Amino acid sequence: MLTLYTTTDGSKTLLNTALNETYHSRNGSIAESLYVFLQAGLHDWLSENPNFQDTIRILEIGFGTGLNALLTLQSALQKNLSIYYQTLEIYPLTYEQIKPLGYVEQVDSHLETYFEAMHQAEWDKPVPIADNFVLEKRKIALQAYQSDAIFDIVYFDAFAPNVQPELWEIEQIRRTTNAMRKGAFWVTYSAKGQLRRDLKTLGLQVEKLPGALGKREMTRARKM
Repeated sequence: MLTLYTTTDGSKTLLNTALNETYHSRNGSIAESLYVFLQAGLHDWLSENPNFQDTIRILEIGFGTGLNALLTLQSALQKNLSIYYQTLEIYPLTYEQIKPLGYVEQVDSHLETYFEAMHQAEWDKPVPIADNFVLEKRKIALQAYQSDAIFDIVYFDAFAPNVQPELWEIEQIRRTTNAMRKGAFWVTYSAKGQLRRDLKTLGLQVEKLPGALGKREMTRARKM
C-alpha cells in the first residue's frame, strides 16, 4: 500500500507501507534528487564536458514518481540540452497517484503538461516529451535488462540495499556499467562499502561525496 509522506523539508514522497520504505529521502524529496542526481550527476558531468554537442544519454534505474526525470527535463529546457532518457520500472505508478505530491507546483508549474506526458507515455518505446527530451520507459526488471545503447550518465535510484538487495548485486550493477561509455558518470545516494568495492571491481573510478540532507556520504563513479 502507498501513502503520502511529508518529509522534513515539507516536500512529499510516497511511503510503501509493505516495505516501510519511502521513494525519496525522508529529509526532503526534491532536495535529495537535485543534489544526488542533478548536481552530482548531470550538472557535474556537463562541467567536465563543456564542449559536448551531441544528445546526452541518461539511464535511470527506478523511474518511481518520475521526479528525477522531471528535474532533468527542467535542466534540458533551461540549458537547451538534447537528452535521451531511458528508465526502468516494473511497478509503475499512475499520474493520479503522483499528482498529490505537488512536485510540479514546487519545481515549476509550467512543467505540468510535460510531467503528465511522462506518466502517460507509452511503455517500451521512445516518446518525445519536448523537442529536446525523449523518454523511453521500459517495463523490465534490471535482472533481465540488456541494451545496445551507450549512456553518459546512470542514475541508480533503486530502493535501498537493505530493501531490494538483489538489485545491488555486482552482476546487476554490471548491467548498468556495461552500458556506459568512457568518461560516463554513475551516481547514487547509497554509500555502502560493498557497492564501492563492486564498482572498483568493474573498473570504475569511485568517489565518496558528501551526502544529501544529513547523510554522511553518497557515491559517484566514472568509467575509465
